[in-house]
Amino acid sequence: MDKEVQEVVDQVIEIVTIYGIDVIGALAILILGWMIAGWIRSAVDKSLSKVPNMDGTLRPFLSKLVRWIVLAFVIVAVLNQFGVETTSMIAVLGAAGLAIGLALQGTLSNVASGVMLLILRPFKVGDFISAGSLSGTVVEIGLFTSELKTGDGVYIMAPNSQIWNTTITNFSRNSTRRIDIVVGVAYDDDLDVAQKALQSLMDGQALVLKNPASETMIKSLGDSSVNINMRCWVNTADYWDAFWALNKGAKAAVESAGCSIPFPQRDVHLFEDKE
Repeated sequence: MDKEVQEVVDQVIEIVTIYGIDVIGALAILILGWMIAGWIRSAVDKSLSKVPNMDGTLRPFLSKLVRWIVLAFVIVAVLNQFGVETTSMIAVLGAAGLAIGLALQGTLSNVASGVMLLILRPFKVGDFISAGSLSGTVVEIGLFTSELKTGDGVYIMAPNSQIWNTTITNFSRNSTRRIDIVVGVAYDDDLDVAQKALQSLMDGQALVLKNPASETMIKSLGDSSVNINMRCWVNTADYWDAFWALNKGAKAAVESAGCSIPFPQRDVHLFEDKE
């Protein structure tokens, strides 16, 4: 019995002697690598926090991505410490990653689109945008989807690839916007008087900017009216208030000036059949 125990003890000593250094080295690499990955993540996060206009969603994503890349190299180093052929393993993992990527190409496309939206920043939270058939105020920009709220309060969750792969119109990005309002007056009216009345309306509106200066011009000769265009600039935040006020005031202004806004009309001529 003592002989069998001695043989087991000898085998254990032999295994510890052969693999002990490798185990200790692997543990040291794993612990040190884990600590370094954490330090690098903190350093990247701290550096990105100093970058102007860095999105709050993109910063933690990039810092975590760097950490997992470092940990991947640490795992390869640990396996290599035990004599595992990592070259073939990396090839297998690469093939598996390719297969997973093809299976999840739609999801990965949304992630890539989300990263591009966060990096290039065509819009931010609070902007009113239009992208293809979608339009609304941006509520949240995520890595997979973005959330919008329409003007009538409807919630929209859209895949990032749908937004990224179409033309994006941002109505809130620029600080000022131009208003164009077309007002039709009768052909018999004095056009100079009508233009002067509409110009006075814009000049007296507090929300209208003085620079660029507002102006009026004859836009077109319609079927039943001469169309005068009111053009002015306002701050983007004041756009709708100014638009509604000018629309309401335009009718009163032309009527006070002795002009009229005609209804569409058609002249019908009847000819007697002499047969």
